[in-house]
Amino acid sequence: MDAVTKGALQAGKPVGAFKIEKEAGQWTSTGYHPYLPPNTYLTCRFFSARKHGFVDAAVRNNSSDRTAVISLPGGIGTLDEMFEILALIQLQRIGSQLPVPVLLMNYNGYYSKLLDFLDDVEHWGNLAKGEVESLWKVFDNNKEALAYLAGFYDIPFSKERSEENETNIS
Repeated sequence: MDAVTKGALQAGKPVGAFKIEKEAGQWTSTGYHPYLPPNTYLTCRFFSARKHGFVDAAVRNNSSDRTAVISLPGGIGTLDEMFEILALIQLQRIGSQLPVPVLLMNYNGYYSKLLDFLDDVEHWGNLAKGEVESLWKVFDNNKEALAYLAGFYDIPFSKERSEENETNIS
């Protein structure tokens, strides 16, 4: 998430964060963020509090709000947050009045086996056909994701500018 946060800061855009006290199995020594101002993040001890804040931040309160949930390659915490969002959309707890785009970034096939598993779950009858597909969009690269978001929010999109800013993920 550092790359996303730092990129937004470099572009002069507002950034907010929910920092968890335990990262990669280690408790952090302080609740302080290494580069964000104190009023722009909240340190949480539990993922449940972080997820609640995350959901609140993603909800669109009016039609001019432009939010999105973008899941990047990650571990158990990322999967937990991602499936929480999908379940809340499925239950129409968020996005029923003002849809929120949900993107899964499948860089270098990172989530391909998970997507195959979800196809199997659908095949076994535990999900309706096309149910998961209707909840999110899956992208392999930033350019496609940006074009989708631009279309979703009717924002002009420049392929040339996107290519200038494209970062190769490996």
